[in-house]
Amino acid sequence: MPIAVYVLGLGIFALVTSELQVTGMMPAMAQELGVSVSRVGYLISLYALAMAIGGPLLNTALLRLPRRWALMVLFGAFVTGEVLGALSPGYGSLLVARLITGAVSGAFFGVAIAAAIQLAGPNVAARASSVVLSGLMAGTVLGLPLANYIGSSFGWRMSFWIVAVMAITVGALTALVVPRLQASQYTSVRSEIAAFQNWRLWAVYSTSTLVIGATYAAFSYFTPILSEVTDLGATTVTTLLFAYGAATILGNHIVGRLADTRAISTLTAGVVSLIVLLIVFGLFTTRPPAVVLALIGIGLVGVTMNPALVARVMGTANGGSLVNTVHTSCITMGVVFGSWVGGLGISAGYGLRAPLWIGAVIAVAGFLTLLPDILSRGAFSGTNAAPDSGSEPVAEAADSMSTADITRESR
Repeated sequence: MPIAVYVLGLGIFALVTSELQVTGMMPAMAQELGVSVSRVGYLISLYALAMAIGGPLLNTALLRLPRRWALMVLFGAFVTGEVLGALSPGYGSLLVARLITGAVSGAFFGVAIAAAIQLAGPNVAARASSVVLSGLMAGTVLGLPLANYIGSSFGWRMSFWIVAVMAITVGALTALVVPRLQASQYTSVRSEIAAFQNWRLWAVYSTSTLVIGATYAAFSYFTPILSEVTDLGATTVTTLLFAYGAATILGNHIVGRLADTRAISTLTAGVVSLIVLLIVFGLFTTRPPAVVLALIGIGLVGVTMNPALVARVMGTANGGSLVNTVHTSCITMGVVFGSWVGGLGISAGYGLRAPLWIGAVIAVAGFLTLLPDILSRGAFSGTNAAPDSGSEPVAEAADSMSTADITRESR
C-alpha cells in the first residue's frame, strides 16, 4: 500500500477531529459567545448538513482539477475555516466557519477515497478505502478526546488553532508524497453525473444510509444507556467506549481485507451480526457481560462496513470522486437520521433502550436492501459487481483508475 494512502488517512483524521471538536466544549463556547447550549449544538448538526449538501457541490466544482491540486485546494479552504472559527468574534462568524469546514470535509472524503483507489489500484480498492477511513475511526477514538482536552485546558479557540496546524502539516505531507494523478475518463462533470442515472446506485446508497443509521441510532446513546440502565461507573463507561473505538479500528482493517473479493458476503455477515447484537443489547441491557460483548461486537460490524460499502458502490458505478462524495453524504445522512430517530424513541417515552430496538429495525431495513444481491450470484461468487449488470462497471472503473495513469510531476 503506497505511503500516500496513509497520508490521505491522516487528512481524514484532521477533518474528523474538526467535526467532533465542538461536542465536548459546548458549555464553555455557549458562555463565551453568549448563546444557549442548544444553539452551540446546532453547530454540529449544521456541520453534518454542510457535509451532506455542500460536499457534492464543492466536489463538482473541483472535478476538472487533478486530484492532488483538488486536495490542496480543500486543505487551504479547511485551514481558512478553522482559522475563522478560532478568530470568530461571535456566533454568526463561527457558524460560517463550521459551514465551510463541513462542506470541505464532505468533498475531501470523496476526493481522498478516489485518489487512494487510483494510487493503490482497483484490485485492492476496499483495502485502500479502509486505510483512508481508518482516519475516521482514529479521529473518533483519539481526535475527539484530544480536541476536548486542549479546549478544556487552553480554551476552545486553541482547539481550532491546533486542528488548523494539524491540517497544514498533513497538507504539506500530501503535497510531498501524493504523486500527480492523471485525469481519468470520470473526471468530466458529464460522465460523473451520468453515473447517477443508474437506479441501482441509489439502491446501494440506501443500504449505506441504513447500515450507518442503525449503528448511530444506538451509538449516539451508549453513554446514558451504560450509565443509567446498565448502571456502570463513569470510569467503566469510558473504558468501554475506548474498547468500542479499538474494535472499530480492528473491524475496519478486517473488512478492508475481505471486501475486495467478497463485498456482498462481507456486508451480509456484518448486517446480520449487527441485527443480532443490537437485539442482544436490548434484551440484556442490565447484564454487564452481555452488554460488553454486544458493544464490542457492534464496534466490529457497525461503521466498519464502510470499506465494503465503498466496494459495492464501485461495483455498481464508477470510482469517481463525485460518486464517492455523494456516497459520503448518504453515510452522513445515516448518522443524522439514526441519531434523530433514536432520540425520538426516548422522547416518546419508550426509555433509553428504545434506540437499540430502533437501530435493530433500521438494520433489518438495510438487510432487505441487500436481498437482490444476496439472492444473485454476486453474493456467492465473491465478485463485487452488481449481479444484474455483470462486471462491466468494475472493468470500466479499473480501466479508468489503472496504476499506469499515475505519474509523478516532471516539473
